[in-house]
Amino acid sequence: MRIGILTISDRAADGRYQDQGGPAIEACLSARITSPWTPDRRIVPDGIEPVSAALIDLADRAGAGLILTTGGTGPSPRDLTPEALARVIDREMPGFGEAMRAASLKTVPTAILSRQTAGLRGSTLIVTLPGKPAAIGVCLDAVFPAIPWCLELTGAGRIDAAGAFRPA
Repeated sequence: MRIGILTISDRAADGRYQDQGGPAIEACLSARITSPWTPDRRIVPDGIEPVSAALIDLADRAGAGLILTTGGTGPSPRDLTPEALARVIDREMPGFGEAMRAASLKTVPTAILSRQTAGLRGSTLIVTLPGKPAAIGVCLDAVFPAIPWCLELTGAGRIDAAGAFRPA
């Protein structure tokens, strides 16, 4: 399965900052997924248009069954990832954001400021993650067990993963 990993950051996109979120996501996935998969890593600046365009390209042209984003989910004026996601999805999956916030609140009180969410574009599941590598791990720990089953239910494909939930 092709998995899109989209870093959303003005500084990473223009080279002022080395992307840490994308590699953190890839490392988390490599530790969990036991079946073959292909990462498709990209970096775009903050903003509704570049993020929306990248999500559409990953889902529709590149054929990613799963897209994980990092960055742009906070309350600052340039944090527009949820708005970009809303433009491109067919259905919202609010339980992902709820679970990620609940897990993060156990370690950091500012997690309440997060606007993380998820949604489906066709059969592609798109999950928005925070920008900090440690927070990415906490959030993926919270939601990843449900991702393989979600991908099967939507018809995106199958990934085998350690700790994944599948009903009997």
